[in-house]
Amino acid sequence: MSLFLGIDAGGTHTRARLVDESGRVIGSGEAGPANTRIGLDRCLHEINLAWHAATTAAGLDSSAIAGVRAGLGIAGLNRRGMLPGLRAYPFPFETLAIASDAAIACIGAHRGEDGGIVVIGTGSIGFGRIGEEIVVVGGYGFPVSDEGSGADLGMQAIRRSLWARDGRLDHSPMTEAILAHFSGSAGEVITWTDTATASDYASFAPLVMDFAERGDAVAEPIVQECAHRIDQLIGILFDRGVPQCCLMGGLAQRIHDWLAVSVRLKLREPLGDPLSGAVHLARTRGLPPGQVVAQVSGKTG
Repeated sequence: MSLFLGIDAGGTHTRARLVDESGRVIGSGEAGPANTRIGLDRCLHEINLAWHAATTAAGLDSSAIAGVRAGLGIAGLNRRGMLPGLRAYPFPFETLAIASDAAIACIGAHRGEDGGIVVIGTGSIGFGRIGEEIVVVGGYGFPVSDEGSGADLGMQAIRRSLWARDGRLDHSPMTEAILAHFSGSAGEVITWTDTATASDYASFAPLVMDFAERGDAVAEPIVQECAHRIDQLIGILFDRGVPQCCLMGGLAQRIHDWLAVSVRLKLREPLGDPLSGAVHLARTRGLPPGQVVAQVSGKTG
């Protein structure tokens, strides 16, 4: 019996799903973030934890694992040196296909058919497939890109909270809450930013959304601006010829209602998640590890 393993290595967490020929899930696993910005060794550690958990849950021994066909989607695949490093790593599977996290999300959303997605999570990206053409919009990584993402929301909110502290704009409940998180100290904010990651900034996104939904005078324009950026990503994908488009990612549902009505009417619900896309990749693009890696460009961080 053929077994297929999908791995989604993202900026927030890494998940693995093992299915049999019929698509029945027989094992799942989860680990920490594996965005390539943290380094290849740490990424591989989290990826291995996730798939080990999935194969252990399924009761597979080493000989059975050697027959697994795997598909891996990873955030930041285009970072210099990462793809060669992944190709060189001795994964124990029969076949392995590697793509970006955006690519497996798109495959899952449209069950391998043509279409586009906009992912809104810690980062953001527009990604589409039209036949053999790949369309990528944004996704160059925080802070230079990832407009409309959780990291972008958090950064904009912290910046405006500091402006309010200076008297450059009026305080709001949101700015007061954010400054209170840092004990009202600009020094604490600065010290925090010295080491803060995109995920750290994105941790403030739920708070920003909560206040925006209550009509907070500072939070609401931030979310409106981020939604406008997402509108633009969706519009470009349709302009480039994608026949259908979905929103995906941890912030997708919360941003949806802030999009322009004309944009919302064009969207459809995804047919599957990124892990189902990784499993599809394993089924259709699997080739022996170390020989050929199925790569589709694009990233969310």
